[in-house]
Amino acid sequence: MGILFGPIPSRRLGRSLGINNIPAKVCSYSCVYCQVGLTTTLSVEQREFYSPNLIYADVRKRLEELKADNEAVDYLSFVPDGEPTLDINLADTIYMLKNFGIKIAVFTNSSLIWKKEVQEALNLADYVSVKIDSIDEATWKKINHPSHKLDLNKILDGILEFKKNYSGKLVTETMLISGINDNDDDLIKTSHYIVKVEPDIAYLTVPTRPTPIKNIRAPKPEKSISIFKIFKSIYPKTELLNVYEGNEFSITDEIEEGLVSIMAVHPMRKDAVENYLLRSKSDWSVIDKLIETEKIIEIEYDGNIFYKNN
Repeated sequence: MGILFGPIPSRRLGRSLGINNIPAKVCSYSCVYCQVGLTTTLSVEQREFYSPNLIYADVRKRLEELKADNEAVDYLSFVPDGEPTLDINLADTIYMLKNFGIKIAVFTNSSLIWKKEVQEALNLADYVSVKIDSIDEATWKKINHPSHKLDLNKILDGILEFKKNYSGKLVTETMLISGINDNDDDLIKTSHYIVKVEPDIAYLTVPTRPTPIKNIRAPKPEKSISIFKIFKSIYPKTELLNVYEGNEFSITDEIEEGLVSIMAVHPMRKDAVENYLLRSKSDWSVIDKLIETEKIIEIEYDGNIFYKNN
């Protein structure tokens, strides 16, 4: 499977070419809502997974293909199978990718942001999204299932330290899970901490794709709106992302590989798959083959059919 996927439609970034710089599923967390699935290698040790030269070459090739098809890319986004800051070469890779003149985004779970070298790497990005699902330790552990080597207070202090020197666009992301972090006490504590971070936007998100653990659901719509109002009253620059982002996934010449690469990090709704096949002049036999060879699976979630990497 390739390092790149997309471009995919992003609710935050427009057309985003995804960079999968961490193999499945190496992460410092094992979040109950992760659309990639449960973590198989729980780690906080930084190391090399792919060389910066390899990632650079793949991005250059893909951008040339997209240019030939008159397709735009708004961001090069590090949003991989695992935690992107586990990549010891992240800073070098970002530095090289800046040559393309396209904005660079990194979506991090924040777990290693207390490290000086991680802050230096993130400082090179134009857009950084930090995860803050809860500042209560018990809730943090229940949602994020972190490595036992991590310390929540150290992470929270690290986010504030990073904020001091970062000049790009900083956003926070809080995933709302019904019955876990959607109570008033937890929400008020988290929102007051976010006031200290002072992000450009504090995003509240809800699960919109299949989760690895049963019964992990978004709060009911009316509850989500109530939560949004609480957050916004405390931190005005709060936005609620509770809608599907659309089906405009970019196609590639290698149809099967393209679909599997997207589904590995971004489970696709059935109508999105149908749209992809239509634009690539393919038919449903492609999906039947991928299911038969056990490369992808079909799964129902919240009344919709999704297809994801197996």
